[in-house]
Amino acid sequence: MRAETPGLLIGIDIGTTGVKAILVDPERGMIAQTNRSNRLMSPQPGWAEADPRQWAENVDSALSELAGAAGSRSIAGIATTGMVPAVLLVDAEGSPLRPAILQNDARAHAEVRELAAGIDQEALLAATGSVLSQQSVAPKALWLSRHEPEAWRRSAAILGSYDWLLTHLGAAVHVEGNWALESGLFTVRGEEHATVTKAVPGLSERLVPVRSSGTIVGELDAAAAGRTGIAVGTPLVVGGADHVLSAYSAGLGDLGDWLVKLGGAGDILAVSQEPVADARFFLDEHPLPGLWLPNGCMATSGSLVRWVQSTLRIEGLAQMDEEASRRTAAEVLCLPYFLGEKTPINDPDLRGIFAGMHLGHDAVDLYRAALEGIAFGFRHNAEVLRERGVRLEHATVTNGGATSLLWKQIHASVLGTPLDTVVDHPGASLGAAFAAGQEAGVFEDWSEPLALVRRGDTIDPDPDLVPRYDEAYGLWRELAEVSGATMRALARR
Repeated sequence: MRAETPGLLIGIDIGTTGVKAILVDPERGMIAQTNRSNRLMSPQPGWAEADPRQWAENVDSALSELAGAAGSRSIAGIATTGMVPAVLLVDAEGSPLRPAILQNDARAHAEVRELAAGIDQEALLAATGSVLSQQSVAPKALWLSRHEPEAWRRSAAILGSYDWLLTHLGAAVHVEGNWALESGLFTVRGEEHATVTKAVPGLSERLVPVRSSGTIVGELDAAAAGRTGIAVGTPLVVGGADHVLSAYSAGLGDLGDWLVKLGGAGDILAVSQEPVADARFFLDEHPLPGLWLPNGCMATSGSLVRWVQSTLRIEGLAQMDEEASRRTAAEVLCLPYFLGEKTPINDPDLRGIFAGMHLGHDAVDLYRAALEGIAFGFRHNAEVLRERGVRLEHATVTNGGATSLLWKQIHASVLGTPLDTVVDHPGASLGAAFAAGQEAGVFEDWSEPLALVRRGDTIDPDPDLVPRYDEAYGLWRELAEVSGATMRALARR
């Protein structure tokens, strides 16, 4: 560490269903954390939105609580992380003009097809690491310009969720490098991709500077200091994409390392020395220099579990886990495409299905089927990564779903591989805290804070369930194939 007596670090994760903020001692690890709930809004089928004002209120409240936990110790830096690429349309003062459009929103399917018809997809993939999909920002920008022209006219910039929250605290406007990369608006070198941006009138003028994770982009201003109790002038540091920082802070740093991230969406990431580009998955830069993270992202994961819990009026998931663990595996199949699907299918018009039910089934069976359906989705993504030569050897599981022993056991058995766990791993917020200590003078480099990561138990596949899940996975893939046309027809009615 550069500083002899380093200050504390704060990492903030803006998730689909909540805000998590943690306080980290650079020498001892996490010493406090706090959570606030976010409301996911879906006012129309396929839409996924959130209220930035709620994010801001949650962040201010969380920072105030952590300021109290810090006591007399100073805060050396604050960094943020979140889903990518969420889209915030802001005015010249940085105020949001409408709800944020989240990364799994599928409203712009017509615009995806329209833009894709006029752009060489192979050239786009080579330049940006991705093709146009429901996640891309350009189709959403085109949708906004057509369906909400007044908000578009008043807008000055398009920002990501976690970058906007830094501006709320006093930072200069910017977008982080992996938001830029996954947006499809920039090349792998961080340059604007004019073929895409010029296809949407006014989009290029709304782009802001790209900044690397770990870079200081401002200081906490007086207004934010008054709201939070943290000192004016505290460095505000670029964090990064939640799945990237979650993988990094879980200890992924060697070839063959890969991560199953059970957040609101479902992410799978693997370490590579090359920027492996494929239309079926995404590409991000690893914080460690010279490494990349080809990755997949499923539109639903924890968000589907929460929907099942709410719809079926399930009181507590711990009790449900206990009951579900005694039910027959894969008796009901679930296609988890309740917000369409991103990788490896990239089809916003798919819809969710529960198949194979009879009158003897109940909420417990549907709950277990949802957990298994998400695990099958991870297996589908893993197969595609392996097809491209990406090494998947040492697996780790993290995030909210990793607190469920049943869900971890299901994933280990469906994937057919042991899953390492991380002790007290708060997810991407830890990676954000590590980012906060880079240019702020706390850490010498990105590898230093990984010494704070503690490995937990390993979850092994159940040898009795592996063959049953192998068979069920084949049926699951077959169900996805035969039902696709029907689901697309229903979505387009």
